[in-house]
Amino acid sequence: MSRTVFCQHLNKEADGLDFQLYPGELGKKIFDNISKEAWTEWQKKQTMLINEKKLNMMEPTARNFLETQMQAYLFEGKEPDIEGYVPPKS
Repeated sequence: MSRTVFCQHLNKEADGLDFQLYPGELGKKIFDNISKEAWTEWQKKQTMLINEKKLNMMEPTARNFLETQMQAYLFEGKEPDIEGYVPPKS
């Protein structure tokens, strides 16, 4: 049986992640407060950010940028700025 969390991003009860996908305190916060659905949405945004901004994930600055964008998206509801992308209307 899957675990349920109150997803801070979706603002509703939803299936939680099966295990902690991100290290450290931020990873624990994500595990405790973000649903599978929201995480999947973030992964799509993350892929677009990496591709559109041509991020090299070996560079600490690129990883820091992506982490900042992830926190803003998951916990503050801010859409990442992806050139040419228009988010769907809710």
